[in-house]
Amino acid sequence: MGSIIAIVGRPNVGKSTLFNRLVKARQAIVEETAGVTRDRHYGVSDWNGKSFHLIDTGGYVVGSDDAFETEIRKQAALAMEEADIILFVVDAVDGMHVLDEEVAALLRQSKRKVYVVANKVDNFDRNILAQEFYALGLGEVYPVSAINGSGTGDLLDEVVKYVSDEGVEDDAGIPRFTVAGRPNVGKSSLINAFLGEERNIVTPVAGTTRDAVHTRFNAFNMNFILVDTAGIRKKAKVFENIEFYSVMRSIRAIEESDVVLLLIDATQGFESQDMNIMRLAVRNRKGLVIVVNKWDLIEKDSNTHLAFERIIREKMSPFVDVPIVFTSVIHKQRIFKTLELAHRVYENRKRQVPTARLNEILLPIIQAFPPPTASRGHFIKIKYITQLKSATPQFVFFCNFPNDVKESYSRFLENKIRENFDFTGVPIQLYFRQK
Repeated sequence: MGSIIAIVGRPNVGKSTLFNRLVKARQAIVEETAGVTRDRHYGVSDWNGKSFHLIDTGGYVVGSDDAFETEIRKQAALAMEEADIILFVVDAVDGMHVLDEEVAALLRQSKRKVYVVANKVDNFDRNILAQEFYALGLGEVYPVSAINGSGTGDLLDEVVKYVSDEGVEDDAGIPRFTVAGRPNVGKSSLINAFLGEERNIVTPVAGTTRDAVHTRFNAFNMNFILVDTAGIRKKAKVFENIEFYSVMRSIRAIEESDVVLLLIDATQGFESQDMNIMRLAVRNRKGLVIVVNKWDLIEKDSNTHLAFERIIREKMSPFVDVPIVFTSVIHKQRIFKTLELAHRVYENRKRQVPTARLNEILLPIIQAFPPPTASRGHFIKIKYITQLKSATPQFVFFCNFPNDVKESYSRFLENKIRENFDFTGVPIQLYFRQK
């Protein structure tokens, strides 16, 4: 597993900037607005040959009744429980704050190794300002400038002395399932239901999740990475800089995933923005599972789910070979059915059909239902089929006039592939080449 290091502190002291510096990437959103980071944000870093997990938390606010601040406080507390080492970030320019003292009081009770990190120290005068944080009673104070990296090397030299030699398990080759959808359809609640804990912040306010949050799931003989994304809105509705970057992160999360769990709200139906997310997944050749949430809120008869499913497939046409599952996150109905379907789609996406089997099945079908005659009067003859050795299913049909094969016949061949081999939930590509 490796050591876990949590970055905590009051809002707007530069925790996310330090996180980005330590993981050597702009993963966490950084903005001059308190409370931008709401969820715990995970990353991996290494120093002097030792690797470790990093958790960036929301600003820790004590004694607030604000919905987000209450949830941020819970997230920071969870991170402190989860972590082996804590980086307590304070602002050397602002100086000691009453919230710093309250957080320090909590950290003294945590029994974790704590490092006080005085941020925004980018000159000698500010280095002197950092000295007042010794009054927190947490030992050595490490002055750094997260924005330009000064002092972070000295900090890491000390931190890795307490980092486990075990290292971080490589995530390469582990399936990545991204939960995507419009704002407030229940994405974070679904992941919390999967995990059996409040890993991601959930409030009734749309847009609570801003970063794409990665979580490792390893239970019930399943091992994969779950990614919770910010709700993707139409461009015209994206007003804040923060939300713009959140949407960009969500799109990147989809592009980097293996399977997209597209969550839709049963009370609102399959809307145009759901279609846009579906097209994004298909365009990037990702596996797809449609998850209809809040099904408990729908009045039902014996045909309700069939009618609902038919409407979805009509809107998704021509890509209709997609599993659809009806869930209620609140009541945990069919939650693990969703994961089973995601795994099935993941396996389908990797499926390789032997060339001999492809030709054995498809050539008789092509002979019985040959391609329409080309406009120039040529008879099109398909002689050989093979699947490319690619990350996603791609098939090549070798024929005499590849440019004359009509789109309708290409769809016919795709349907025949799907009828005979399990590629449910996976976009497949067909190419026609001169033999």
